[in-house]
Amino acid sequence: MTQGIKIVTIGGGSSYTPELVEGFIKRYHELPVRELWLVDIEAGKEKLEIVGSLAKRMIEKAGLPIDVHLTLDRRAALKDADYVTTQFRVGLLDARAKDERIPLSHGVLGQETNGPGGLFKGLRTIPVILDIVKDMKELCPDAWLINFTNPAGMVTEAVLRYTDHKKIVGLCNVPIGIEMGVAKLLNVDHSRIRIDFAGLNHMVFGLDVYLDGVSVKDKVINLLSNPENSSFVKNIKGQGWEPEFIRALNVLTCPYHMYYYKKDEMLQKELKNFKDGTTRAEVVQKLEAELFELYKDPNLAIKPPQLEERGGAYYSDAAVRLISSIYNDKRDIQPVNTINNGAIASIPYKSAVEVSCVITKEGPKPIINGDLPVAVRGLVQQIKSFERVAAEAAVTGNYDTALLAMVINPLVPSDKVGKAILDEMLEAHKEYLPKFFQKVEA
Repeated sequence: MTQGIKIVTIGGGSSYTPELVEGFIKRYHELPVRELWLVDIEAGKEKLEIVGSLAKRMIEKAGLPIDVHLTLDRRAALKDADYVTTQFRVGLLDARAKDERIPLSHGVLGQETNGPGGLFKGLRTIPVILDIVKDMKELCPDAWLINFTNPAGMVTEAVLRYTDHKKIVGLCNVPIGIEMGVAKLLNVDHSRIRIDFAGLNHMVFGLDVYLDGVSVKDKVINLLSNPENSSFVKNIKGQGWEPEFIRALNVLTCPYHMYYYKKDEMLQKELKNFKDGTTRAEVVQKLEAELFELYKDPNLAIKPPQLEERGGAYYSDAAVRLISSIYNDKRDIQPVNTINNGAIASIPYKSAVEVSCVITKEGPKPIINGDLPVAVRGLVQQIKSFERVAAEAAVTGNYDTALLAMVINPLVPSDKVGKAILDEMLEAHKEYLPKFFQKVEA
C-alpha cells in the first residue's frame, strides 16, 4: 500500500472546505495526506466542482503531492479511508431557514442547533449519519469518523447509542474560538492558554483557565464581566452579560448560553430579524453566494478571508489538529465530543459529552472533572435529556417521542405550542423525514 493517508470529506461542496484544505496544507509535514476525496450529492454538484477546483489550486500552489478526487459516489470514496470527516447539511440552507422561521412564527426561538430548529436538524441528520456509519463498517471499518455536522452533540450521541462504531469524535469550533478569545483578552499567544472544558456541544463551560499552567480564571471572569468582551463567536451577537451574574456563575460561558440565560432579549432580536428577512439562515445564504463567486475565480489559490464571516473560524485548526493528534499519538489536550465514561459525574456513562480530552491513537481519553457546578448542572442535564430523546425520535420516526423531545427543550414554552410547531415543521421537512411518514402512508 502506498504511504500516506486517505481522507474523505462528506459534504465536500461546503463553503467550509477551503478551511479544511488550508489545515491539511499547513500540517502536511506531520500529516501526510495522500488522497483527499470530496463527496457530495447531486444537489451539491455545482458547489462541489467550484470548491474542488479551488482545493486543487490551493494544493498546487503549496506544491504538495495530495490527489484531490471529487465524487457523488460516497461508497467509492469510503473504500479504505483512514479518516472520514462529515460537514453536510440535509436539506441545504433552505431547510435551515425553515428551522429558524417556523418557530419564530410561533413566537419561539428558531436557531440552528437550539430549540425546535436543533431538534429538526437532528431528525434530518441522524438517519444519514447512521447510513454513513453502516457504509464505513463495510468499506473502512478502522477509519475514524470526525463529525463536524450540527447538532454535533446529538449526532455523536446517536452514533454511540445506536451503532457499535466507537471510532467517532464530534468536533465544534466553539471551544477553540473561546480559547482564541481568551488569548486575545490576555494579549498572549493561543499556545499558552488551556481551558478545562466540560458540558455538551453548544452547552459547554470553561471550568478553569490556565496561562502557562497557572490558573487565571478569576482574572478572565473579571474581564468577561465587561459587556464589550462577552461574545467570542462572530455569528452570535447578544447584549453583554450582567457583570454580577457572570461573576456569580464563576465559569466561562459559550455564546450559545445566551439563548438560555437571555431568552427574552435573544428572542426579541430574532423576531426583529424574522420581520426584516435577516434571520441567520438568510444572512448565510447571501454570504455563501458571495463566497462561491469568489471561489470561482481561477486566480484564487488561498482561503479567502471573507470565509471567517461564515462562522467557521478555526474549524481547520480544530479538525486537522485533532486528526494529526490521533495519527501521531500526540497525547495533547483538546476539547471534543466523545463518550462520557465518567468524565462528568451527573451525565450517563455512555452519553456523549463535550469535554477536554487527552488525544491518543486510540482516540480521546476524557479528563475526569468530577461534577459540574450546581448552578449549571441542571441545565446541562436537561439538554442531555433533550438530545437523547431527540436521537431516539430520529431513529424510530415516532411522533410522540419527537413531541416529547420538543416539549422538554427549555426554549419551548408549552406542549400546545410545541405540538403546533412540530406539526408544521414535520410537514415543511417531509421530504427529509421519511421515517415519520412511512406508517401513515402504509
